Amino acid sequence: MTQIDAARWLVLVIKLPAEPSRHRVAVWRELRKIGALSLGQGVWAVPEVPVFADGVRRALEFTDNAGGQGVTLQASGRSEQDAARFQAMFTAARSADWAEFLADCGKFEQEIAKEIRIGKFTLAELEEEEQSLERLRRWHRDLTARDVFGAPEASDAGTRLKRCVAVCEDYAERVFTALHAGDPS
Repeated sequence: MTQIDAARWLVLVIKLPAEPSRHRVAVWRELRKIGALSLGQGVWAVPEVPVFADGVRRALEFTDNAGGQGVTLQASGRSEQDAARFQAMFTAARSADWAEFLADCGKFEQEIAKEIRIGKFTLAELEEEEQSLERLRRWHRDLTARDVFGAPEASDAGTRLKRCVAVCEDYAERVFTALHAGDPS
């Protein structure tokens, strides 16, 4: 990312009718999903880079469909300090996302450890764990895409995801070993 890219932001100002609340929730979810930074009630910001374009477009469509008003402004800091502060706020939000991801990786590893401890080696359980791993992979991919400034936790998250993959592969081997132990063919 160049310095110009780092200094350019899209600021969304969104006004929605109070009722029904589902419209506010839909817009809020979309903006949270893309990692937009909440600056106050109805005011959000994202770096002006292509990875955020579809989410911004969807949030504005939700706003229009709800009879609300959405305005998108291009902005940059008035000084290097302003730009650095905004970038730091955005990176702090990504750090919080990565921390949540790392916590879920820990839960995933604990779940598989529990299944091994109690000897639950079934295909149904393996399928459930593989679905959980796939959810972690998608989440990692999404976080990586929106972490445009490179939060420090990102490399730990990549390492931790690889460990989750290895733990799941080990569990799969145990499941297949257990299933074939009872199979005389």
